[in-house]
Amino acid sequence: MLLRTGAAALGMSLVSWPFSKAYAQTKTKKVLFFCKSSGFEHSTIKRNNGEPSFAEKLLAEVGPKHGIDFTFSKDGSLFNEKYLAQFDAIYFHTTGWLTEAGTDKQPPMTHEGKAAFLDAIKNGKGFIGSHCATDTFHTGEENGQSKDRWVNYRDKSDPYIQMIGGEFLSHGAQQKDKMTVVDAKFPGMKGAGENFEFNEEWYSLKDFAPDLQVLLVQDTSTMKGNMYQRAPYPATWARMHGKGRVFYTSMGHREDVWNHPIFQEILFGGIAWAVHNIDAEITPNMDKVTPNAMVLPPK
Repeated sequence: MLLRTGAAALGMSLVSWPFSKAYAQTKTKKVLFFCKSSGFEHSTIKRNNGEPSFAEKLLAEVGPKHGIDFTFSKDGSLFNEKYLAQFDAIYFHTTGWLTEAGTDKQPPMTHEGKAAFLDAIKNGKGFIGSHCATDTFHTGEENGQSKDRWVNYRDKSDPYIQMIGGEFLSHGAQQKDKMTVVDAKFPGMKGAGENFEFNEEWYSLKDFAPDLQVLLVQDTSTMKGNMYQRAPYPATWARMHGKGRVFYTSMGHREDVWNHPIFQEILFGGIAWAVHNIDAEITPNMDKVTPNAMVLPPK
């Protein structure tokens, strides 16, 4: 279940990228888009009759415009030091414990493969995660174990959670909500303005790494659902993990969000930074912009 970037096949919604010309003179970067679902399988990455998924088709079309050559895979058994060495960054849109075959029955990672992946990021590979990447490797839930999610485990959380910088807690009904931009200078953020609204499946998140450079904040003031009865919290961020650049956005559940120019610009800005096509100053700001983010909502 591994696919390579091909010629554009579908007329996806595209925008004129304000920073895309800068990529024309840069070396093409290779990114592994890994979309195994050991847990819930999202429609955006579900393959039907061997055809690439919605997200894979979109990335295959838009990626080359940004100097990104995507490889698409659901095969966790490929993860080892040699395999990962060929990529500049690894992009996760995944769920569950990826060392288990789980829902999609695709080959799982070995524990050694997971360690090799985390070492690759620590040693300088980029990492990109969207939406359900934080619904992956939940602390203490391997082999069907149940552990209280309404706890911030901090330095006792799973090493993957520590790397990505936060963990999925819960979500409610899909609804419109406002994202507040707190760092317009970060690649891809300029076109979003001061804030914007999407109808999306919004994640309530927890266990944030203390060194996040928060880029977008979830405005919880009008949200419906107990999981959102909390102070504003980080929804998109960047951080350094050793020598590796880590970018995550909680957006990306719905196809119309993937097609939206603002989402695409934010996503490819984060990818550009993660693969060193664009530099940005990373200064932890969570205590300043979301000071009560670690206070969890009612169970």
